Amino acid sequence: MKRTILAGFLVVATGIACLMAEPQAQQKGQKGQAQQAPSGQPKGPAPKSQGEAQALMALQSAQGNPDATIKACEDLLTKYADTDFKEIALYMEAMAYQQKGDSDKAQIFAERVLQVNPNDFQANLMIGEILAQHTRENDLDREEKLTRADKLLNSVIEQLKTAPKPNPQLPDAQWEEAKKYTTAEAHNDLGLIGLTRKKYDVAISEFKTASDLDPQPAYQVRLASAYQQSGKNDEAIAICDKLLADASLHPQIRQVAQAVKAAATQGKK
Repeated sequence: MKRTILAGFLVVATGIACLMAEPQAQQKGQKGQAQQAPSGQPKGPAPKSQGEAQALMALQSAQGNPDATIKACEDLLTKYADTDFKEIALYMEAMAYQQKGDSDKAQIFAERVLQVNPNDFQANLMIGEILAQHTRENDLDREEKLTRADKLLNSVIEQLKTAPKPNPQLPDAQWEEAKKYTTAEAHNDLGLIGLTRKKYDVAISEFKTASDLDPQPAYQVRLASAYQQSGKNDEAIAICDKLLADASLHPQIRQVAQAVKAAATQGKK
């Protein structure tokens, strides 16, 4: 998803950027010229050895390949358990499993991120999203899982209002855009919770907010579905007609939009 890829990159950039100058810094240190952080400023994350730096660079190079990322994360966490980059590596491993479609392992590693930093909004979002997407109406622990997801997702929305940039060099406009997309995804997931609970007014409100922040077809077709299930067929048909008029619409979303429109049209009879 757009938010997962973009926001994940931003978090990775926080730590990996520090590595680019690390070999040079070590060389300077050997010559007695190593630079230190200005007095009074917090020390940023840094590898504690050349081996750790190489493991981190291998992790950076593995980006785009989920299996390679998982291996690089495990190598880093196994060999350098005290790494300053543990939170980042665990989240990257969670993302890799999510990209592979393994939501169970993705949640396991996202939970491990929260053990390091309970306020990691990306891990909170990932867990909330997994629970929202995979909790079914007849699950015996449905309300327990949905209540936790609801809490996590709303905390993400609040966190993002004041979340600092993960990298000071990141342009303000890009960070605001990333926060907007992430907030939209949280509202989309809250909409899914509303659908599972058959609280259609809640689902409509959440999907509409998500679509306003990020008007991507996936959010809009879910809004149309929520309208249709609530009996607001005209609104559902209007959204579907707009989506179906786009020749570049993803085939899967087109199929859903056609089904929603058909159900809404039938509901008007």
